[in-house]
Amino acid sequence: MSEDLRDIVRREFAEAYGAEPAGLWSSPGRANLIGEHTDYNEGFVLPFAIDRRTFAAAGLRDDRVIRVGSTFSDEVAEIAIDELAPDAVSGWAAYPLGIAWALGQRSHVDLAAVPGVDIMLESDVPVGAGLSSSAAIEGAVGFALAELWGIEIDRVELARVGRYAENEFVGAPTGIMDQMASLLGQDDSVVFIDCRSEEAEAVPLRLAENDLTILVIDTQVEHQHANGGYRERRASCEAGAAALGVSSLRDVTVDELPRARELLDDVTFRRVRHVVTENQRVLDTVAALASGGPLAIGELLDASHRSMRDDFEISVPELDLAVETAQENGAIGARMTGGGFGGSAIALVPRGLVSRLQVAIDGAFAEHGYGQPVTFTVTPSEGARREA
Repeated sequence: MSEDLRDIVRREFAEAYGAEPAGLWSSPGRANLIGEHTDYNEGFVLPFAIDRRTFAAAGLRDDRVIRVGSTFSDEVAEIAIDELAPDAVSGWAAYPLGIAWALGQRSHVDLAAVPGVDIMLESDVPVGAGLSSSAAIEGAVGFALAELWGIEIDRVELARVGRYAENEFVGAPTGIMDQMASLLGQDDSVVFIDCRSEEAEAVPLRLAENDLTILVIDTQVEHQHANGGYRERRASCEAGAAALGVSSLRDVTVDELPRARELLDDVTFRRVRHVVTENQRVLDTVAALASGGPLAIGELLDASHRSMRDDFEISVPELDLAVETAQENGAIGARMTGGGFGGSAIALVPRGLVSRLQVAIDGAFAEHGYGQPVTFTVTPSEGARREA
């Protein structure tokens, strides 16, 4: 399928802009094995890049205009580089154009001195499924602009540029996990990220040798980060940290939760408890992968979902049904993944049970009167790269 996408995006570029692209770059979506809403609390996360990617065909122009088109929209966004500003762009085009702006804001390039660029995007990362289609766009466009504009930048700093663009240009108060996973992913590995130090290392997942795969269950309930629910959770975390006298919830341990219960109202306490216990679950998962492999992490995945459902309250009935059905039909463990309020669940599943589980999930959703979900397996894969 990837080869087809490469051909499609090249053709669409030529048809839209009347020239061949100078190159083709790509960056993957991501799923999060465990560690949800811990990133902006300076905690630990354990995502992986998936084998679904966004492709960016791009080439320089002889003026100072940036044009961005995509095969998933009829619109070609066009703006002069000098006019790039957070309030000047809306919709999907804010993600790629925000990268150009953020590269200038973070002093990686003098935007007054660079030529314009034409960009065409194609992707098989589902939008609204909690698989970070936005970070895939940011990674592909960031890689393309860095090369076309002659910018020397490492992957971690490019991830910071993506986060800055999403926070300040798009207006979504996300952490750095998505961009780091998309840029630093490796085959058959998860990326263990310390979101305080922004240090990252690949941790072998060893799915193939254990005859396991990861099934994504896209509930088709779309979520959006730039909305009230995400902001409210982040505000609760900040309020909890302030009340506990720490700079972030990273500094609160599981042993300190009884004290937190005494100091905080019930809702804030439950938000704090999720983050604190989730941080510990990430560390426990890394240890379990090293000692026992992926078969040893099921209960940690299940506990993570319970915490998101009951304490952080970011699940929805469709996600709960997906997780419960997976657990009842042979999954090693299952949990919702992503920001919540819709999107996808993941299940760690023996390869031989995938078809049975897909049938069970379809049946359960139909029985409850929900729309049909989309299920597919994903493979932990390589991060952003130049394709051609």
